[in-house]
Amino acid sequence: MSGSPSAAPRTHAPVLEAASLVRDYGPVRAVDHVSFRLGAGEFLSVFGPNGAGKTSLLRLLAGGLRPTTGEVRVSGIPLTIGDRAARGRIGILSHLSFLYGRLTARENLLFHGRLHGLEDLDSRVPDRLRDVGLERYADSRVDTLSRGTVQRLAVARALLHDPEIVLLDEPYTGLDAYAGALLQELLSALKHGGRTVVMVTHNLGRGLELADRVAIQVRGRFVFEARRAELDAGGLERSYRRAVEEGA
Repeated sequence: MSGSPSAAPRTHAPVLEAASLVRDYGPVRAVDHVSFRLGAGEFLSVFGPNGAGKTSLLRLLAGGLRPTTGEVRVSGIPLTIGDRAARGRIGILSHLSFLYGRLTARENLLFHGRLHGLEDLDSRVPDRLRDVGLERYADSRVDTLSRGTVQRLAVARALLHDPEIVLLDEPYTGLDAYAGALLQELLSALKHGGRTVVMVTHNLGRGLELADRVAIQVRGRFVFEARRAELDAGGLERSYRRAVEEGA
């Protein structure tokens, strides 16, 4: 992808760290002492049932939610609410596009770029549209586009400011097989372009295919963690079923 960090040998220096993260909502503990460390180009897939705390975990990692205890570190520096510099290194992609339906694809990216204070939008916006194969839709209103096309535009929005870290919240929701395959190609390019990625998803097959590491989150806790090389799809499915049954 244009403007992406060039592929390079991965290092063990952590780009993103979760240090014993806890998030309580009154008496309910949504995230329960979650810890991990990811280097450049590493991809972590987090699986779990509804209500497991996966979205709360992503909000903590994005700096949009304050931990009750613990902290998030970006390249060793604690992430705090309102830290624009650190949050500028993070991109977020959800099943919700965060795009404006009455604006065109180009106008949406221009608006998002101005929010980030980007100055080279005349070149950056066409580059991102080209990255996701949407040049011909540049002047189409978002509310006229298919679900899969909108999700590709959401990828362009998430990557417009060249984030080192990309957080994905159920990105396959509502996509048909073709659109899901296109999204998979785009996410694979992120990984091989050296970006650090955390994805939460119900899609065991898609999530396992891209992951270097996997975790299963139940009742806020990581109840299972493994390297991708240690698992196949059947092994992950059995581990998932067991973890959810035991944590229920």
